[in-house]
This record gives sequence, structure tokens and C-alpha cells, in this order.
Amino acid sequence: MNKNNKPLTLKKVAEVLNCSTATISNAFNRPDQLSASLRERILSECKRIGYHGPNITARTLRKGESGVIGVLLSDALSYHFTDPVANQFLQGISEVLEKNNKQLLLLSSSSNSANTSGIESLPDGFIIYGSQDKNPLFERVIQQGKPCITVDIDLEGYPSVNIDNYQAAYDIASHVFINEPSQPAILGLKLISSDRVCRITQAELLQECFSISRRRLNGYLAAAKTNNLTISPSRIWHIPENNYQLAYQAAHEALTSLPMPDALICMSDTIAIAAMAVARELSLDMPDIVKIVGFDDIPEASRVTPPLTTVCQRSKEKGKVAAEQLLAGELSQNTILPSELVIRLSS
Repeated sequence: MNKNNKPLTLKKVAEVLNCSTATISNAFNRPDQLSASLRERILSECKRIGYHGPNITARTLRKGESGVIGVLLSDALSYHFTDPVANQFLQGISEVLEKNNKQLLLLSSSSNSANTSGIESLPDGFIIYGSQDKNPLFERVIQQGKPCITVDIDLEGYPSVNIDNYQAAYDIASHVFINEPSQPAILGLKLISSDRVCRITQAELLQECFSISRRRLNGYLAAAKTNNLTISPSRIWHIPENNYQLAYQAAHEALTSLPMPDALICMSDTIAIAAMAVARELSLDMPDIVKIVGFDDIPEASRVTPPLTTVCQRSKEKGKVAAEQLLAGELSQNTILPSELVIRLSS
């Protein structure tokens, strides 16, 4: 048992066990290189003296790589495990990393900067997902000069994987406006820097390069203009997170406002599904009294009643393409993936 407080090095353990450093390393990392009995003996002896395996940081310094890919998230970890779009995105990344024997490290914008100091140096490269304006780790990641690829955000000098959010939004709004609504409203997502559900003002809107939601809003408004409609800021709601309860609040405000909207254009399926629940509670038939459309095409979109008209943006494919390009070193161009207008019965 290690009685002093100094961590045991691989070299020191090899001396104590009277074997090579390679044998000990193989016992922890490449068990197929040793017989079962030898590996069991090595691990048992290491446990007895208090050695828990080669230091990954030291190994990274020697090899020049860790086999770890970092994903720099725009929100809290818990949000990305519960949000269906983020969930599909991370699933796509994970499938690629597993095939290539790589590990995944998630770095959250809500992490305490002091508690995570240094952890950003471990990955060999990064996928930067979403706006990073509130992430204390962002500058530290960029300063390392490691390979990076962005998704749902544009950073000058870095490749990106996106869909054409403006065109996809224009297409679905144009579909709504074909039926000539007189009072359309928009339930937006992360349009301004505010943690509360509220209506917007033009001056508060985030810049396009940092906000895919702003691009979608511009697409909606352009389609309205093409159809001789005007949607004022007072008819546009900001929702700070893709959260059902917050969306429900915004939808209830919208559908009980005067004049009542006869069409709700929602920036996510989660928002649209919450809006449909409010419409049912208020006995507003869909699509006869109010038309509701979403964005994302999460699995639930086809299962709600009525099935939701939306945009399929292939979130899982985004994750796969970003991971594949990062691992292959294909970092010289921006990639625009196709999206698809999916017309169902809610509009």
C-alpha cells in the first residue's frame, strides 16, 4: 500500500513489481496482450500498493493525443440529455466516436470555471455546439489551437455543419401563409438575452452569426412580407429554453391575447406541442381555428394529435457529419445539410 501522498508513477510500480512498464500498461489498457493469470496478478498487486493505472494526462503528453473528443455545449448538461434535438445530435456524435474507438467529453456552459480548470486541455479536438456567448470555457478552448468544428453557430476561421435555417423557416412560414391567416404570431426560441418568457423588441435581437433562431425569424418575416403580411414584435414571443413548461406559458399568453392568433409559427417541435396542448384546453380546433407548425421533426411530432407540420433538420446526421469531418481532418469548408418541409395535419 502506498503510504506516502506522492502518486505512484508507472516506472516506480514496474520496479516494485519487478516487471516492465509495458506489462503494467497492458494490464490496464490492452488485456489481450497478457495471459489472464498474469493480468490478474498485476492488477491485484497494483491494487495492493495503491496504483490505479497509468496517468492519462502523462500518456497524452507522450503520445500527443488522448483519443478524446470534446463537445462544447451551449447549455447545462441536464438540458442536453432531456432536449430531444440535442439528444439526437449527441447520439450521432457517439455512434461515430464508438466506431473509431474514441471517447466523448462533454463540457457545459454552466460548469464552474474554477472546478473545470485544465480539463479542456484533454481532448484532441472539439465540436462546438450552439451559441457560446455565456460559456466561460469557450475562450480557453479556442486559445489551445486544436481542431474545432462548429454546429448551429458560425465562427470566423472555423468550419461549420448547419442546415439553411433561413430557407427552411421561409418554406414552412410560406406554407402557413398560403391559407391567408390574418393574425399570425411567432413563438421564438433564444431570440434575445433574457431568461424570461416575453415579447421582443427589435433592438434586443441577437446577431445572426450567433443565433440560428435569428435566422429562422428572418425567414419567417421574409415569407410574411412576400405574402403582404406584417408581424410586429408584439406578436413575437421569446422563450429562453426549449422547455415544455416555458413554451406552454408563452403559448397560453399568445392564444389568450387579443386579437387571438389564427396561426402559431413555432421555432421548435417542443414549443409547438406545448402550444397544441394549450389550444386543446381552450377548445381551439386545429387547424380550423388555429394552425400550428413546428421545427425539428422530433419523433413525437408524428405521434401528436393532429400530427405536426414541421421541418426535418436531421439532428442526428448533424452530429455524425461533424464528428466524421473532425476525425478525418476535413476542416476547410462549411457544410450545409438538406432539410425537408414535412406537411401533416396541424396546418
